[in-house]
Amino acid sequence: MSIVADWRAKTLSPDDAVAPIKSGMKIFIHGAAATPTPLIVALCKRLELENVSLYHLHVAGEIPYAEPIHQGRFFSISFFAGEALRKPIEEGWADFMPIFLADIPRLFTSGTIRLDAAILQLSPPDRHGFCTLGTSADAARAAADSAKIIIAEINDQMPRTHGNTAVHIDKINAFIHTNRPLIEHHGSDETAVEARIGEIIADLIEDGATLQMGIGNIPDAVLTRLHNKQDLGIHTEMFSDRIVDLVEAGVITNRLKKIHPNRITTSFVSGSKRVFDFVHENPMVEFHPCDRTNDTALIRQNDKVVAINSALEIDLTGQVCADSLGHKIYSGIGGQMDFIHGAALSRDGKPIIAIPSTAAKGKVSRIAPDLKLGAGVVTTRGHIHWVVTEFGAVNLHGKTLRERGEALISIAHPDFRSELRKTLKERRHFIVR
Repeated sequence: MSIVADWRAKTLSPDDAVAPIKSGMKIFIHGAAATPTPLIVALCKRLELENVSLYHLHVAGEIPYAEPIHQGRFFSISFFAGEALRKPIEEGWADFMPIFLADIPRLFTSGTIRLDAAILQLSPPDRHGFCTLGTSADAARAAADSAKIIIAEINDQMPRTHGNTAVHIDKINAFIHTNRPLIEHHGSDETAVEARIGEIIADLIEDGATLQMGIGNIPDAVLTRLHNKQDLGIHTEMFSDRIVDLVEAGVITNRLKKIHPNRITTSFVSGSKRVFDFVHENPMVEFHPCDRTNDTALIRQNDKVVAINSALEIDLTGQVCADSLGHKIYSGIGGQMDFIHGAALSRDGKPIIAIPSTAAKGKVSRIAPDLKLGAGVVTTRGHIHWVVTEFGAVNLHGKTLRERGEALISIAHPDFRSELRKTLKERRHFIVR
């Protein structure tokens, strides 16, 4: 009997499945809702392993290799740091690689990082023997194609997804079989500030626009206010539950897109079971690796691309920090620059940075004279266009340093405007009204 017909007979225990991993190996770990938790746990039980490098985007759920006890055994390299890895990175027993999301797959396919293994979570094989990468194609596609060894968790509850996600079971060196819910992400109730930002951005979105937005309260606040729009499209690196609402309401049709028309294009999804059920065997949703979804040459071909991204801080010249709090790594570059630039090149596109005007319960202005010492510039002042806070929206493109400063101060929190004006006056040597 073929492995396609009797694949379950090849199932191993988690401990046996990770047996091919040796000290000194370089390994890719599948991320977000596709984090292969049972295999990660089994790997960390291998007390004889040393100097194993783990490459990954955001990983979710139980992450034992982020615990201090594993220093020297596992070394995590994050392309996008989640909460569990922030402290290890700060303390030096993990690291962070600043890189555009679009460029990550080429690290593996070019051999810049030669992967010994990829640990993935997959959907069960179909009658032809093809599993899928499920909820995350992102860099996992390149890892699956490049790694010498593939170790998989085949989960009955992993959605079978369309697009460039197929992995034949014959290519898998060892696998376990599970039937467990995927890790969900649930947002919190929106605040008044987030609601106002959502309203302002929604007013900037025209009928027929193609949207890119991530996960979080501000993207959700925008999406809930788009039910009066028509013929929206989605070309994004990721999406969550609120997109499903707009599809069911007939607002998202994708019919005006020039790239992947009539399809939602994404690299991964994160959210509740509702979004996982939505993408399961849904030909309307195509998953592609992030070197395709985030390719500016493709993004720009859609008209009216609206890219909505967040930030931690913006200085008065328009430099945007989105990955760190000073020297402390908070998240990553991700796809922000890919889509900010792609949207800017799109006909009638709108690249948007959306931030609340303050942080630390109103004690700190996110629009600042300078970025914090050590802060990373994710979106440069040469790429910045629209900035939105709860106090309004300004377009910095084509504005001088003086004009930018005035515009940004106009949407800063009123409590900080006087001090910001004083700084601008001193630096730009002119009288600020």
